[in-house]
Amino acid sequence: MMRPNEPRYFFRMRQRPATVVQRGNITDSTGLIYKPSVPRISGLLYYSHFCPVLHHHTSPIPPSHIDVMSNAQQRLNQVSSHFGPGGKKGAAAIIEKHPDDIVVTCALRTAFTKGGKGGFKDTAGADLLAGVFKAVLNKSGVDPSAVQDIAVGSVLAPGGGATEFRAAALVAGFPESTAVKSLNRQCSSGLQAIADIANAIQSGMIDVGIGAGVESMSSQYGPGAVTEFSDLLESHPESANCKVPMGVLSENMAKDRGVTRASQDAFAAHSYQKALAAQKAGLFNEEIAPLDVKWTDPKTGEEKTITVKADDGIRPGITAESLGKIKPAFAKDGSIHAGNASQISDGAAAVLLMKRSTAERLGQKILGKYVAASVVGVKPLLMGIGPWKAIPVALEKAGITKDDVDIYEINEAFASQCVWCVNELGIPAEKINPKGGAIAFGHPLGCTGARQVSTLFTELKRTNKKIGVTSMCIGTGMGMAAVWVSE
Repeated sequence: MMRPNEPRYFFRMRQRPATVVQRGNITDSTGLIYKPSVPRISGLLYYSHFCPVLHHHTSPIPPSHIDVMSNAQQRLNQVSSHFGPGGKKGAAAIIEKHPDDIVVTCALRTAFTKGGKGGFKDTAGADLLAGVFKAVLNKSGVDPSAVQDIAVGSVLAPGGGATEFRAAALVAGFPESTAVKSLNRQCSSGLQAIADIANAIQSGMIDVGIGAGVESMSSQYGPGAVTEFSDLLESHPESANCKVPMGVLSENMAKDRGVTRASQDAFAAHSYQKALAAQKAGLFNEEIAPLDVKWTDPKTGEEKTITVKADDGIRPGITAESLGKIKPAFAKDGSIHAGNASQISDGAAAVLLMKRSTAERLGQKILGKYVAASVVGVKPLLMGIGPWKAIPVALEKAGITKDDVDIYEINEAFASQCVWCVNELGIPAEKINPKGGAIAFGHPLGCTGARQVSTLFTELKRTNKKIGVTSMCIGTGMGMAAVWVSE
């Protein structure tokens, strides 16, 4: 499928059988010989076959054209991947298994605990990360030295967490040869970390990697998390809107899009009820790695070691009626309050990725595969609509429709934005967050995108379903989504 904004070369394609492959060298019709180790090969092969404009070059192709060709080849591969060997397309195509699939062999998270008063209130974010790293190594059995890179998403960590996250990897048992980076795309940071690792594997930069996320909101959440804007940034209306507090944004969006308080409270109550039922049934046990941590009793001041193995924000007895009694948090006549917004929480999660061929060679059990991801921008004041825009883009990249998806894990930053996105996309309620979401058990900012993967795969496996989507809105006006297939 071609789009108007694709490189113009796409509109001049016709087949030309001009390329000859000879014993390790590639010779085009002009007589130029390229070694297979030279990166330009993929672009040259594509254009010597399909583009008469570049086919008639009589001198080496400039680097600027190489970049365009590489992008075009990637797009061609992407479109081709929508079809299986037998001409299958859509869901049937992405369910098929191929050696170069990017697969997940382990996905774990810590429990999520209440910020400032839960089980992890006295535990540093890097310590949570080290704990989940150890759990991934133990459960997967992968050789730590096989992991070449780790990407960690985090929003509030000073300095981006780059130093302590590298230290956490070393403490967890990874050798010095395992590289580590931190990144911040706000609430999608965990998913962005996974996508970065998947892309690095797909490009051949690495063979095995971990995408992770962590946040200690107990220690790092507050007004200091956002710096003051300069006069330049304040002078531009859209730029200035980037620093409007999330609650105020969501309140304005609810009014702008006509999302009633009753619908928000009903959605939030259902999230609590689903999460409580899932917790009682032990449905979170497989995705949660218990951690032993130091904890100080706020009443006695006594320090003790406790094992944290369950989300402590899930509460019984929550109904739409009980939530209806809570005062609005951001406006006297508002609809958003503590009961229908995500909880401030602490937690970490990690996802181990590699190609299918690598997993089979290493004897790794495959949970499923990563198919495609999207990231989009929206107006800063309407950041909550991000999933509405991002999900269709991810589905299109995967070559499927919304009806092909069995489970959607959409982050519940606020009930207002989740309700609107789900309604606008026309997704059946039973497909949304079947074990509850961030309203019920928390949203450690940089961790959520990685947490959703562990939650999704365990539920797809339990219900014998195949295709899932994870998505979230992103502060300052963005959205991200990814498509996954369970095995």
